[in-house]
Amino acid sequence: MKTLIKGALIVTLLFSQPLLALTLNEARQQGLVGETLSGYIAPVRQDKEALALVKSINEARAAHYQQLADSNNISVDEVAKLAGQKLVTRAQPGEYVRGINGQWMRK
Repeated sequence: MKTLIKGALIVTLLFSQPLLALTLNEARQQGLVGETLSGYIAPVRQDKEALALVKSINEARAAHYQQLADSNNISVDEVAKLAGQKLVTRAQPGEYVRGINGQWMRK
């Protein structure tokens, strides 16, 4: 019985969604998402997996920006914009960034 349960658990872990999920770096390299000056990522293409990743990453960033804003007595928007400038600057060659004109461009 224990062997059966262990086997089922292993099969479940092997086929679970998080293991198959797209990472942020993979999505950037594949041109699915890009950095914006707002401090959040945005989808370059409307792919279901990329949209889910964008939502997840942006929620985590928003929470982190809120913590930084609270500890530094500045607005969340200020933190996000500062982060956005740094993230766009640090984007790797070939990755997408959204310019001030709202258009996507490859670095």
